[in-house]
Amino acid sequence: MTYQDIFTTELEGQKRQGARLIDVREREEYVAGHIPDAVNLPLSELVGRESDIGPDTVLICASGNRSSQAAAYLAAQGKTGLMNLSGGTAAWRREGRALTQGDQP
Repeated sequence: MTYQDIFTTELEGQKRQGARLIDVREREEYVAGHIPDAVNLPLSELVGRESDIGPDTVLICASGNRSSQAAAYLAAQGKTGLMNLSGGTAAWRREGRALTQGDQP
């Protein structure tokens, strides 16, 4: 099983097609600023919560490293339709895109 890397320019299109955004950073990082509509599920809590991840899910972290780890793990568990946001929230921010602060998507 595999996953697909996508770029920030593709994220809005994936959202319009119904993709769910999961931010795998730790809660403190998420609260400090996350991509709008992303739900927090820290990588450290992922094991045992695989059922929370459905198809057509974009995994996000700060740079794309932790989210690629999460995507690889979930793909190995048989999950399909997974995407990893290359560059993560750092790339999103560098492009001047807005981040949402707080614990709500």
